[in-house]
Amino acid sequence: MTESSAPTTTRRPSVVAAVPGTVARPLPAASPTPPQLTAPVRRGTRIAAGVALVVVALAFLVPLAWLLLASVNPAATVSVTVPTEPTLENYAAVLTPELTFTPLLNSLVISGSTALITVVVAVLAAYPLSRYKMRFNRSFLYTILFGSCLPITAVMVPVYALFVTLGLLDSLPGTILFLAATSLPMAVWMMKNFMDSVPISLEEAAWVDGASAMQALRRIVVPLMRPGLAVVFIFVFTQAWGNFFVPFVLLLDPAKQPAAVSIYTFFGTNGAIAYGQLAAFSVLYSVPVLVLYLLVQRLAGGSFALAGSVKG
Repeated sequence: MTESSAPTTTRRPSVVAAVPGTVARPLPAASPTPPQLTAPVRRGTRIAAGVALVVVALAFLVPLAWLLLASVNPAATVSVTVPTEPTLENYAAVLTPELTFTPLLNSLVISGSTALITVVVAVLAAYPLSRYKMRFNRSFLYTILFGSCLPITAVMVPVYALFVTLGLLDSLPGTILFLAATSLPMAVWMMKNFMDSVPISLEEAAWVDGASAMQALRRIVVPLMRPGLAVVFIFVFTQAWGNFFVPFVLLLDPAKQPAAVSIYTFFGTNGAIAYGQLAAFSVLYSVPVLVLYLLVQRLAGGSFALAGSVKG
């Protein structure tokens, strides 16, 4: 009598067959397959992201389109319309020393001087905060950050009284120093973060060769953080370039006022606004900032200035 053979099922062995002289080890457990989005879900996500990007793009493109179209439209209004007969009359009307050239020159002097002073002072202030560990470093940085949060309108009344007392009212140097002081807190905070990325070992090598701290700062740290200097310079320059309130309060002579203040010339009485000339002036007003950005970006070098500076 033969024994009935039961059906057998094949099972995956829990161990790998050992090669002679080796120890058998268990097979690794199969990792679970990560959940994946289905096709309809992925399609809906892409559509939503595309719609959001289109809305953001329109929010930026519509004002720019109005600016460019109105500047060549002799009958420009507040609406975006394509001119039937484009003309450069608006540019010819604003290209005068009183309306454009003198205010733009004043803006370049004020903004450039403010940015230069702020960058130099920020480098000197950020160096000890970055290189020396002191007990009050963190609290000092938080105090600086708090100073950048103060609204400029809250301090203009005592500042105006101080300028009157010191005889600095209607003074370009006084206005530049005040703008540099208001930009300094955020500039020091940014400069300290950029300076932290420069390896201190490079300065230690310079110190071994006999360089002082200031020589190492000037010859080692500053050249390696050129992209950071460019970022801070452009940040401070654009802030001062678009600042209307401070020059409007501290500068009384129209010949000293920057372009951000002289733009009020195109707003007439009883609500009359020369939209075409205003758009043409705005286009000219934005060109120096774009040129400066491209120039500073080229002079500052790439973002990989530190590549290869430290061995291994």
